[in-house]
Amino acid sequence: MEIATKSVITCPECGHQKEEEMPTGACQYFYECENCNTTLKPKEDDCCVFCSFGSKACPPVQQDQNCC
Repeated sequence: MEIATKSVITCPECGHQKEEEMPTGACQYFYECENCNTTLKPKEDDCCVFCSFGSKACPPVQQDQNCC
């Protein structure tokens, strides 16, 4: 299985979408929307902003590994 390294993050406040490169060796806990400047944090039980707001889960989760 090929691991996706890009994900489209959708801001829950304004709906802005942007494709971002995901870190492969760490989780990204914060993300600032460039449209409305809202700082996103993972939802409860998610390890990172990509798992909560992205079109693809982070690489460790895609590989069924513990994240962070």
